[in-house]
Amino acid sequence: MFSLSEVRRPVKWYLFGLIAFVGIVSSLIVLIYNDHFLLGDPVHPNNDDVKYIQSARLLLNEGVLAYNTKEAPSAFIMPGLPLMLSGFMAVFGQEQGGVVAFRLFQCLLQAFCIYLIFWIGYRTFNTRAALIACTVSAFYPPDYFSSGVILSETTFRTLLLLLVCCTILAMDRDGPALYVLIGVLTAAAAYFKPHASLYPAVLLIIWLRMKLPWRTMLKYTLFIGGTYVLLLTPWWIRNWVTFHEFILFTNSGGSPFLLGTRIRWQLPPAGFFEAYPQYDPETIFQGADSTAIRKGLDILRYGFTHEPMKYLYWYTLGRWVELYFHPFYSRPFWPISRPVMDHIQVVMMYVNMGGILWAVAKNRLKLDRLLPLLLALAYFTMIYIPFVAFNRYGYPNMTLLILFGSYLIGDLISRVLRRSHHRSERKGACAS
Repeated sequence: MFSLSEVRRPVKWYLFGLIAFVGIVSSLIVLIYNDHFLLGDPVHPNNDDVKYIQSARLLLNEGVLAYNTKEAPSAFIMPGLPLMLSGFMAVFGQEQGGVVAFRLFQCLLQAFCIYLIFWIGYRTFNTRAALIACTVSAFYPPDYFSSGVILSETTFRTLLLLLVCCTILAMDRDGPALYVLIGVLTAAAAYFKPHASLYPAVLLIIWLRMKLPWRTMLKYTLFIGGTYVLLLTPWWIRNWVTFHEFILFTNSGGSPFLLGTRIRWQLPPAGFFEAYPQYDPETIFQGADSTAIRKGLDILRYGFTHEPMKYLYWYTLGRWVELYFHPFYSRPFWPISRPVMDHIQVVMMYVNMGGILWAVAKNRLKLDRLLPLLLALAYFTMIYIPFVAFNRYGYPNMTLLILFGSYLIGDLISRVLRRSHHRSERKGACAS
């Protein structure tokens, strides 16, 4: 399906060399640094990664999915990562063995992503841009950090790239199998991050652009939706049996919405607590249910009324900066320190944004081939506007941004080479 039969052999060798490089280097980094990548305390779980490890062990031993509730069942998180991690623990041991095996699995995913990056770049742009994107990704330190941290970002990035690949294929192929696969990938992504569930809306825009008959669009939607519902049903049944209520994804949706109102993690404006005396500065950001949503709406109502420009920036450009201008690199490793990576990230982002503008301007008459990349990036950026947004959530999209930046770099290199070639021809003509 993702064949590279038309690619020249030297290009393939270079690509496979990069894949091997990423697999070997990421594995070595994971084995050498080991628990250096832990963000929390394993003895007193105080961060998502160590809580996931705790949840996986409980799921394996007691058959209970819990998070922040000790041994009581919860629907605070989606079950994707605890299920996957508990599977590795069942085979390789519940202590270091299972955790290390999971990290090495993530190294394999990172290597596989190099292939997917090339395929997307080759189909969307050209061979040069694809190779540059793969090379940049192979030397991008946050990718290696992502291999070592016990979070869902590496798995989700892989699923995102597969969804983009299938979206590109959907523009060229017909038939139910591809749309069933998109349903499978969307459901798999939702088991890690439920906001991926509306990704098929990207396909609707593409179908409208392609002017497909509405019957065809309805048929494809049923294939995707039916597959998605079938695969999410076990989660809904579990929640109904356990809590006697229908929980679509989690019951913690209020928390990211409420936290998203915090501008640079500060308290609401000074006058907020005078206008809403029912809230306490010490507890305002606690809660994960409908109470948290009500608090968030009150903060937004006051903020947009009294400081409209500040809140407008925070929910537009501020979200973009928080997602992409700060690297997902919480545990640096040699030889790249965090301050160095911060500067690299900023430079990369300016190049990437220039690449988006360059690609759209240069291909404005053939915009269709850019749509899968542009729409995926737009969707997974805009979906965070109402919620808390930071570098961890923006990390999976960095690959899409790097592809645009690589297209710009490749085009500039091509222009320089052409000019150099023309100058050489002119000098040769003058000499003769």
